[in-house]
Amino acid sequence: MATVTPRKMKFEKALRDRGFLQIAGIDEAGRGPLAGPVVASAVILPHDFKHKILNDSKQLSADEREALFHEITTNPNIIWAKGVANHQEVDRFNILGATYLAMKRAVDGLSTQPDHLLIDGLPVKIFTIPQQAIVEGDAKSFSIAAASVIAKVTRDRIMCQLHQIYPQYNFAKHKGYGTAEHYQSINKYGICPIHRKSFQPIREAEELALDYQTVG
Repeated sequence: MATVTPRKMKFEKALRDRGFLQIAGIDEAGRGPLAGPVVASAVILPHDFKHKILNDSKQLSADEREALFHEITTNPNIIWAKGVANHQEVDRFNILGATYLAMKRAVDGLSTQPDHLLIDGLPVKIFTIPQQAIVEGDAKSFSIAAASVIAKVTRDRIMCQLHQIYPQYNFAKHKGYGTAEHYQSINKYGICPIHRKSFQPIREAEELALDYQTVG
């Protein structure tokens, strides 16, 4: 009787059939926000991995993500690492460059180096390791889904910590994304040190504040 391979391990199985043994899924969180870091994760799952609810982190509740984060990161059979590029690196390298930097840091942090990568979205040219880019891969591959959960939970926790430093912006709620509440806070308080000055809304807010200071 033929073995049935779970749909969300089909990419991994196809690569293993070609001789690749250490396959890392990669995903990121935080490309769109106006503040804070971008975070990436890389995850190597055991070949027989199965799960009932693991999915694209955006399709999970916060409680589900936290539970999965604990489950993944405490499983001795799962190899994982995370990489962070802060807001200053976003401004220095642009968001795409900072995302690639975070991804490279995640892969470099793995205790076992992969021989193939599964990347959510588009190819990442900085890697010399063979790779396969999968559009909406976080919903199609367990390896990428696991990486998406780790990246999302890690970044949310960072933003909650930053909320304690800058409570007036309520980062714990919107995590730095451009919500109406966030824009209202920027209009009221101006920008803070963790805002991404290279992003147009923040750049415009900074320029407006400088104009007011000049007039004053």
